[in-house]
Amino acid sequence: MGSTLSGLVGLVILALDIWAIINVIKSGADMGIKILWVLLILFLPVLGLIIWALAGPRGNVRL
Repeated sequence: MGSTLSGLVGLVILALDIWAIINVIKSGADMGIKILWVLLILFLPVLGLIIWALAGPRGNVRL
């Protein structure tokens, strides 16, 4: 049960990270800023996602 739950949490974090990266790429920010945001999200998946949600560039992506 524990490994199933942690696997599900991992998938949710992965999906949110991909969504955040797509939003960063579609944003109007400069290319250098986009690269920095994508690297932050990739190297620090949970913390990078939280920081992006609070201060990152937004694109025109809708769910």
